Amino acid sequence: MTEEVLEEKGVGRQSRIVPKEVIMKVVFIVAAAVFILAVITICVFIFVQAFPALKEIGLFKFLFGDEWYPTDESNPRFGIAPMIVGSVYITGGALIIGVPIGFLTAVFMARYCPKPVYKVMKPITNILAGIPSIVYGYFGLMVIVPFVRETFGGDGMSILTASIVLGIMILPTIISVSENAIRAVPKSYYEGAIALGATKERAIFRTEVPAAKSGIVTSIILGLGRVIGETMAVVMICGNQARFPDEITDGVRTMTANIVLEMSYADTGSLHEGALIATAAVLFVFILIITALVALIRKKSK
Repeated sequence: MTEEVLEEKGVGRQSRIVPKEVIMKVVFIVAAAVFILAVITICVFIFVQAFPALKEIGLFKFLFGDEWYPTDESNPRFGIAPMIVGSVYITGGALIIGVPIGFLTAVFMARYCPKPVYKVMKPITNILAGIPSIVYGYFGLMVIVPFVRETFGGDGMSILTASIVLGIMILPTIISVSENAIRAVPKSYYEGAIALGATKERAIFRTEVPAAKSGIVTSIILGLGRVIGETMAVVMICGNQARFPDEITDGVRTMTANIVLEMSYADTGSLHEGALIATAAVLFVFILIITALVALIRKKSK
């Protein structure tokens, strides 16, 4: 056929039309490139801004120093060890409270919950996930702080208070991810265990739960990331005292609280501001480690 005949049949026009798949592929590539560029930019900015302060203070002195007095003009001290310890204590307390409750709730919703009850519990879980952190902080300030003060002593703003509130905050993450992991286990696992004479409880906890272990552990690590990066709720209820605690009713200051409390009055370009950015860099390293653990667990499960 001649070129004119082909164009009359529409062959030439169709060959010049860019398929929708190609356009969408370009859109997806651009979106992914923007995302990667944003992450790299944030990483470079944080570490570049933190390096001068770490160089002047000293990495060892910064990480393991137990004094934080940035406003002492004659001898400013920048040691974040109390903030690291405070973050670890609150994170550990939140996991001790939130993980058992979240895991057992997920098992109940996946294998025991009647449908009418499930229709109520599932939306409640989603609502908990959507509540802003400052609302949790206000709830802790008005309800949990007085309860801890009257029951355990102290002023109520403490490790225990922050652990309780953050333990509640991570419940939606642990419940949703763990429930999906348990439901993803093939029914043949449960049926095979029952056929071999196992009770329902043994079939669930000895067969299905181990099979869903990677998803359950992932939910715990995601909850860990939520706790360690939380700011507003912690600032309102942890006491914000930059010191090593003696007991769980003592107030502490976390790394996130330290940044948000002092960044507003730190002089631009000062060592104080650099130390706060360096604190953010240390926190960022913790988050990177948590992300790497999630990726490792998923790779191992595959």
